[in-house]
Amino acid sequence: MRGQALREARRWIGTPYRHQASCLGAGCDCLGLVRGVWRALYGAEPETVPAYTPDWAEIAGAETLRAAAMRHLVEIGRDAARPGDVLLFRPDLAGPAKHCAILSAPDRIIHAYWGRAVAETALSPWWQRRQVAAFAFPPPALRPVSINPWTMQAGSWPNSQ
Repeated sequence: MRGQALREARRWIGTPYRHQASCLGAGCDCLGLVRGVWRALYGAEPETVPAYTPDWAEIAGAETLRAAAMRHLVEIGRDAARPGDVLLFRPDLAGPAKHCAILSAPDRIIHAYWGRAVAETALSPWWQRRQVAAFAFPPPALRPVSINPWTMQAGSWPNSQ
């Protein structure tokens, strides 16, 4: 899955930044990039993403992005992340995680951020200090097959007994 995820993420390079969007070539934000990679790997997204403002994490004060990643991705150790995995970051060290990227090399990430098109950039010390979690895309047999977007609870997970 990692190789497929990385190839798909690279296809998004140059896509303009558009808050809440997830359309290859037309626009996306950091979450939109991960959503687009998910759709390329599995088809439909596992849950409907509610509308959110640019300051959603500061207002909510909750680990909403991390909780969603834990519902749909496989959490791995930060040091175990490999190209094709999803990294989460806390831009404000005292705040919740609110940025995500796809690791493209041990020292590089692919991500979208305010005012920039999707780009492959250095996983600089600034980003390294802010990385809080790493996740792998699940094998197809373990991906969530249903989500209730109203309660945001996982539905069924095949082969996970």
